[in-house]
Amino acid sequence: LKINIEAARFFYEQLMDLKNSQAREYLNRRKISPNIARKFGIGYSPEEWDILYRYLRKKGYDDDILLESGLVIKGKNNGSFFDRFRGRIIFPIFDVRGNLIGFGGRIINDGSPKYMNSPETLVYNKRKNLYALNFAKNSKEKRIIIVEGYMDVISLHQYGIINTVASLGTALTESQGKLLKK
Repeated sequence: LKINIEAARFFYEQLMDLKNSQAREYLNRRKISPNIARKFGIGYSPEEWDILYRYLRKKGYDDDILLESGLVIKGKNNGSFFDRFRGRIIFPIFDVRGNLIGFGGRIINDGSPKYMNSPETLVYNKRKNLYALNFAKNSKEKRIIIVEGYMDVISLHQYGIINTVASLGTALTESQGKLLKK
């Protein structure tokens, strides 16, 4: 969880960095206000291969825990490490209690996959969580609206519709249904 918080801070700082204006321009084109970007902790991961890896190593995290976090991947040939998310807008994923458990990333240039999520980890299970449930649970509405993805939720929040959630790249699961019922 601590690594995820460090990574989220890094991603947000990168979004605000003047050299990464293409990321802010993307959010502007998608009509995402700076206030909503801040509320959701939206960030940016530059296209450099290991910028997050080097940042987290300087913060004192070792290779084993970085691999377990799902934020970095070990290269096959030379054993080097590289960032999972590169050249992507980053969407932090929180559990219902507000713990930062993973990330989703959307590429802003050409490439694929268009969306990428954190892999399953000790703290992140996409079948047992819903994007933005930490916000939707505070809605005074008696219903929850389920939409397709991050940008749908964020766009609706921007217009005051906060009782919205999205599945995390899966069909709605039984575990997610139980969460919604609570």
